[in-house]
Amino acid sequence: MPLRFLSRTSLWRIGMGAVALGLARLASAQPPPPPPAWGAPPPPPGFGQTQPSTASGIVSHFLLTPRGELEGVLLADGTEVHTPPHLTDQLGAAVRIGDQVQAQGWRIGSVNMIEAYTLTDLRTGQTVVDQGPPPPGTRPPPLPPGVPAPGAQAAMVTSVVQQPIYGPRGDLNGALLQDGTEIKMPPHIAWQMAGLLQPGRQIAAQGFVLSTPYGRVMEVQALGPSPNQLTAIGPSAVFAPPPPPPPR
Repeated sequence: MPLRFLSRTSLWRIGMGAVALGLARLASAQPPPPPPAWGAPPPPPGFGQTQPSTASGIVSHFLLTPRGELEGVLLADGTEVHTPPHLTDQLGAAVRIGDQVQAQGWRIGSVNMIEAYTLTDLRTGQTVVDQGPPPPGTRPPPLPPGVPAPGAQAAMVTSVVQQPIYGPRGDLNGALLQDGTEIKMPPHIAWQMAGLLQPGRQIAAQGFVLSTPYGRVMEVQALGPSPNQLTAIGPSAVFAPPPPPPPR
């Protein structure tokens, strides 16, 4: 059988093909590289002075919006851990009162609270992660001023302030009372009423109370040191006194 001699070009092509085939087989035999580690997101815009922070402790209360959505947890040492309301279902499924949790986030100013981007329940091992706001149109629109949340009932609460409550931007917006009710109001009103929202103060609050599986929250319409010393909150407060009759 006659021998066939290959040119240098043919030998080079055969060799390169073998190398390529070997590299392909090697790549298919190795596991894919792990995904890049997820790092801390930048602080939300407009949040003022922030610094990376962690918090851990026992959950004593859930933090609620006036329409009953979850916006974080309160730890037994008084630290507020805030999460956005669109994570209500995940937070409610992962965390229970009395559980030990650990949060990573941003501390806002000098207030004892952090805006969390991860919250891990150490009992269940579940982690709630804030991956940014949901697509537009997937969240219910905000309620008009003075309109109660569905299911809320007009009520009066008289109790003692356990601690003031702040919003996710570090702005005062209510208080937790010793009877377990969380009272909420616009931040500019809360600052005007800040003297009444200090721990140990006896107060009376009138407004719309919503009871949920996670606690009670009131959207305040009038506030004062006692039921007969109430100040209406805001121009649309339903408990504001009627205007005087026009002069005749």
